[in-house]
Amino acid sequence: MRALVIDTSSLSTVAFVAEQVEVLRSADARHHVETLAPMAREVLAGEVPEVIVAGTGPAAFTGLRAGLVTARTLGRAWSVPVWGIGSLDALAVSYPGEFPVTTVLDARRREVYAARFTRRDDDVVAEWGPEVLAPAKLAEREGPFVGPGAVAYADVLGGTALDIDPEAMVALAVARQRAGVDLGTEPQYLRRPDIHG
Repeated sequence: MRALVIDTSSLSTVAFVAEQVEVLRSADARHHVETLAPMAREVLAGEVPEVIVAGTGPAAFTGLRAGLVTARTLGRAWSVPVWGIGSLDALAVSYPGEFPVTTVLDARRREVYAARFTRRDDDVVAEWGPEVLAPAKLAEREGPFVGPGAVAYADVLGGTALDIDPEAMVALAVARQRAGVDLGTEPQYLRRPDIHG
């Protein structure tokens, strides 16, 4: 299966998963709108995917919205399905160690998004979460803590670096699709945007 992966929960990750895997990551969290389409064009190199797998967060409002709008727009243009996967789920399925594990994303404002997962066959299942909470509160729970948020607050969480593995994310989406799980692309914000009316 040829799949385009787009996730903007932390870095902008755009990947084309086919016979070979092409991955681009951008740490520029302020220009998702301008960078996602060119990144997709570069990894695809003229190919058209059979499916788009998009991270649904939780993440910052603007970045997450840009990622999901890009995924939906490309899906509509190519007439291919767009499947949503929680970004904390995608981190969990990318984790090569023993389970359970707590995946963590930086929520800014001195908070993190976190969820704890166990492994079940080709899937990961949340024991709790996703939640938004202070790193000190998360530190009272059980680790290990992995992901960008765990590294951002390593002094509190003793965190381990982990990026989303696009191949693992696609494999999770395929397993869930076959199991009849809803792969909707509704964003998980967990809190209101910084600017609201």
